[in-house]
Amino acid sequence: MSINKPPARIHSPPRNAMQSGTAGQGEWVLEFAPDTRQVLDPVTGWSGGLSTMQQVKLRFDTAEAAQAYARAQGLAYVLEPARAKRPIKPKVYADNFRYGRTENWTH
Repeated sequence: MSINKPPARIHSPPRNAMQSGTAGQGEWVLEFAPDTRQVLDPVTGWSGGLSTMQQVKLRFDTAEAAQAYARAQGLAYVLEPARAKRPIKPKVYADNFRYGRTENWTH
């Protein structure tokens, strides 16, 4: 009997908005889609599932490595293209006090 499992998702996660660093940029993550419905725990009231595969996140250096792993394990997967990287404009604190600046003073 063959069970139709939802495909795994291979994607490159975006940068954390709360941090300015570039750690973890360019890595690829393989995540498993939920294969069971969430159930309500009558004691705690929390919702949860019976499958622990939703908690698994595998990290790879390249998309090709993630795809090779998925193929080797016989997993169906969906590859999401990487987001375009916007250039980071370096900021200098001294520019706030530069003579002849054209921007409005904000504070």
